[in-house]
Amino acid sequence: MIHIDHLNEQNHEIAELTKVLSYMINDREICDTDILNNLFFSYIKKVTEHLQFEEKNLYQALMIHSDNKVRQTANRFLSGSSEIKRVFKQYQKRWCRHNKLYIKNHAKFMQDSDDMFELVFDRIVDEAERLYPVVRDVMDEMEAA
Repeated sequence: MIHIDHLNEQNHEIAELTKVLSYMINDREICDTDILNNLFFSYIKKVTEHLQFEEKNLYQALMIHSDNKVRQTANRFLSGSSEIKRVFKQYQKRWCRHNKLYIKNHAKFMQDSDDMFELVFDRIVDEAERLYPVVRDVMDEMEAA
């Protein structure tokens, strides 16, 4: 299995980037800077890597667990990962061109970004409150066996 501390560190970095980006995108001029662009694509990369890391290292063990609630939790979070990836793909298709933000309508960009940030932030909270306690229990169970 994996270290929950590593996942929590990833989530902390993502949460920090979410807060900073949420603030910065309100200023239209800042949206055109390389700094925001770099932070934004770093955010997308970190979220994507976090989801991939969980898929590769976490869900497989949970999905074969004997407890149905553990399997259901894994399936729910795996489905959530797919939804976040879908939203990211749509978002990038709409607002990104050639690895740069491309903003025609700033108000719509802010709304779409806020929706995406909220989705990811809710996921971070949900992982901490619902997924990681299940993972800890399964890990304790495996160590006791």
